[in-house]
Amino acid sequence: MRCNSGRRFNNPATISVFDKGSYTRIQNFDVELNGPLTLSLNNSNPCITNPPAVCFEVGYYNFTISLPSSSSGYILSSQVNYRIAGINNLAPGYGLIGAVYTAEIPGNSEDRDLPENNSANFVGSDLVVICANNSFSYSFAAQDKDGDQLVYSFCEAYVSGTTGTNAPPLNPPYYSVPYGQGFNANMPLGEHVQLDASTGLIRGIAPPAGTYVITVCVQEVRNGVVIATQRKDFQVNVTECSIAAASLIPDYKLCKDSKTLSLGNQSNSPLIKTYDWKLFNSDGTKIYSSTAPTIRYEFPDTGLYKLTLLINQGLPCSDSINSVVKVYPGLNADFNFSGICLAKPTSFTDQSTTVFGDIKSWYWNFDDPYVYNDTANEKDPVYTYFETGTKNVSLIVNTTIGCSDTITKPVTIVTKPPIHLAFRDTLICKGDTLQLKAEVDGQLNWHVSPHMISSPNGPPLVYPSTSTYYVVDLNDNGCRNKDSVLVRVVDHVQLQMKNDTVICQGDVVQLEAITDALYFQWTPSQFIENPTRLVTNAYPPITTNYNLSAAIGHCNAEGTYTVTVVPYPKVNAGADTVICHAASCQLNGSTNGSSFLWSPAVTISDINHLSPVVFPKSSTSYVLTAYDTIGCPKPATDTILVTVLPKIIADAGNDTAALIGQPLQLQATGGITYQWSPASNLSDANSSNPVAIFPYSSNGLRYRVLVYNESGCVDSAFLTIKIFSTPPTVFVPTGFTPNNDGKNDLLKPIAVGISKIEYFRVYNRWGQLVFSTTTNNNGWDGKVSGKEQPTSTFVWEVKATDYLGTPYIQKGIVTLIR
Repeated sequence: MRCNSGRRFNNPATISVFDKGSYTRIQNFDVELNGPLTLSLNNSNPCITNPPAVCFEVGYYNFTISLPSSSSGYILSSQVNYRIAGINNLAPGYGLIGAVYTAEIPGNSEDRDLPENNSANFVGSDLVVICANNSFSYSFAAQDKDGDQLVYSFCEAYVSGTTGTNAPPLNPPYYSVPYGQGFNANMPLGEHVQLDASTGLIRGIAPPAGTYVITVCVQEVRNGVVIATQRKDFQVNVTECSIAAASLIPDYKLCKDSKTLSLGNQSNSPLIKTYDWKLFNSDGTKIYSSTAPTIRYEFPDTGLYKLTLLINQGLPCSDSINSVVKVYPGLNADFNFSGICLAKPTSFTDQSTTVFGDIKSWYWNFDDPYVYNDTANEKDPVYTYFETGTKNVSLIVNTTIGCSDTITKPVTIVTKPPIHLAFRDTLICKGDTLQLKAEVDGQLNWHVSPHMISSPNGPPLVYPSTSTYYVVDLNDNGCRNKDSVLVRVVDHVQLQMKNDTVICQGDVVQLEAITDALYFQWTPSQFIENPTRLVTNAYPPITTNYNLSAAIGHCNAEGTYTVTVVPYPKVNAGADTVICHAASCQLNGSTNGSSFLWSPAVTISDINHLSPVVFPKSSTSYVLTAYDTIGCPKPATDTILVTVLPKIIADAGNDTAALIGQPLQLQATGGITYQWSPASNLSDANSSNPVAIFPYSSNGLRYRVLVYNESGCVDSAFLTIKIFSTPPTVFVPTGFTPNNDGKNDLLKPIAVGISKIEYFRVYNRWGQLVFSTTTNNNGWDGKVSGKEQPTSTFVWEVKATDYLGTPYIQKGIVTLIR
């Protein structure tokens, strides 16, 4: 048992001996506990992330017993009345389930002389770490001193049959524990775990974390005959850890409807750094390789393929694994069933088909709660349920080439077999004939009644003269049910049309009437969704008289429903328009409606005027809604979009200076067309970038530029230009006062006739550079690294190129005044 489980071994344990042939109890005896001993594994494997502690307590019961010679042999049994709660592969709701443990002693007879035998003894270690959803292997190997052949298989874990401390077990045979959905005796750890019949090695991909019960049977085979079967019933713990391993299931089966393999390594360990995938065909030829974490490959043909995965080559925790891919599509598990009555046999018929190989085995799970042996291995089994409800019956089929498929279907068990009547209450016109119909599984019998014509090959025909109940019996293998049909007889059809209506042109109208008729026909059928339904939709383009013919057999009635179609009022909001930013415009709507209004009202001068003035702040859709009084109950609308152009950002450039005769390039932005004024001294007054040449000096010429967008909206900007008569010069003041009063706060160069300033630099008295720039009018604020400098004298130098391309260099002294 698991260490620190809170449980105790039985002491003493009761051992019972039974005759193997008759299951007769021979004797009971008590055996004292020897131990327990503690076995533990302190895992230091660096390739396991979050390794669990593995610890078990083992109790031994040693005894000697003498039994008389027996041709059939003996079964030794002992039981405990609990397993741990919450075992993951058992069905929920059973509480603590006990366990029965057995061993067999073979018998001897005239044709099988077995004077001595040493039973197979399980020797595999239970100190194994199993990580959830990771690859693992677990040895259930046994030894046999006599050299008998050993054959291993998964088998049922047994449940105890009596209660009470140290109670003796019941007589065999023993019942299986109730396995949960997705598990069974042959798949105690799910479909991705297999047992090697020759070695007893369990390997595959572990299920999610939890506790799982596993039972392995080993048969002792001597001279081709099974002489005894020993069993090991064990609860393994699967934990939330990860192993840096190449982890694949033993075989991948593309057996249903696809030849595409998509998979990744089952281990998600963060220690895995590299991958190397290889696929080989049956001849050993490599057909695919990849170094990606996941692969996807479509096989060109069916067959058996070898898959290899290597991880961390040349790195710590390197590992490799081989798997098999079986590409044999075309296997489809399926079954039918009949007989669904409580306490009556339900027959299941295998309908599975396969393209490759033959179906060799079947495993049925009948999903019968609280029943341990609700499984079968026959092709077409019969099972009897003793509880009603829906059972999710599953079938697993296996083929001779190793393919398998599973299907689950709901089977509803009832106390009475269902009778699916075509109708329970219907009408018939007097003098007409009606066929009674029902869908059932089993033998159906209609009670003979007047005005009935029975048919040996189908449902009966009836022609009642008055309203009549017709009774039907169903017998499904002794499971019976009864039902009835009321056929009401009328001699005319009741029909009441609804009042005529008015709709707007293009709208839908619902056609309907009050009637007991069964069959209908609306005419004209054009523009009607379904003219044979009583309630249906119509889309009449003009005023229409709809005629309804309602019938019950040869009884008939007719009526008319008039739909008057009135056009919507005409409305026109006008053409979409574009206006300048912050401008207004006048809308010009028109309508023949009796009333109207504009929306949204917030930017409209008068919502009840057809030509209001609007002053939108942004592009706005204005809706004109019109109503009339001539019949159409709904308004008509039209929309005009008033697009407001963005505000013009007019820019004439920064104020600047130039020399007499120096070409000065002006640059305006913000629009599509431009107009400069005054036009004197400019190369093109209607260009965004005219060239200005001045023949005389000036303290400041002021230019205005009008900037227009694509819709003629206009804005303006101004530019002042000083004209000097000096040669090209960079003016630098002799002093500045950086006190943030807006006057002389910056020491900056003012270039005149200069096309480019290569640098303007300022140095302190120790020759340290305190400021540098290459931009005209960019200046120093009297700070170094954010710290204000005290009153002092500084040296500046400038290097530039004038507009003629001549180098210009100048130095000077400036005083910082605080």
